[in-house]
Amino acid sequence: MTHLCVNPVGIDTPKTYSHVVVAKGARMVFVAGQYPEDADGKLVGPGDMAEQARQAFANLGLALNAVGARPEHVTKIGIYVANYKREFLELIEQGRVALFGEYKPTDVLVGVASLANPDYLIEVDAIAVLDEE
Repeated sequence: MTHLCVNPVGIDTPKTYSHVVVAKGARMVFVAGQYPEDADGKLVGPGDMAEQARQAFANLGLALNAVGARPEHVTKIGIYVANYKREFLELIEQGRVALFGEYKPTDVLVGVASLANPDYLIEVDAIAVLDEE
């Protein structure tokens, strides 16, 4: 199944996401916020946005895989960034591209004061739509 990604005429075309994703499928998958810890629960990349973004997106990929979903099934991601600064965008994009490649689901990026652990710089959640099993 391929989702249709659309950037409407009259709205600036973003580099890193699509304004609209049209999905057809029978099964929806909701992935909780994935944070920058390894399989042992150890924080990856303390103070390093690029490392934390890579780990959070890698964990998102593992969560999707656990239920038979792939990155191209994702219709929307939420990106939550502690103490957001514009220069974080390029670092976050590195982690995103490592998981999604050229596929660009819709997203929202929200700057927050802090996350569940004060050492987390980023957390990522997702919604995916899959064909029937």
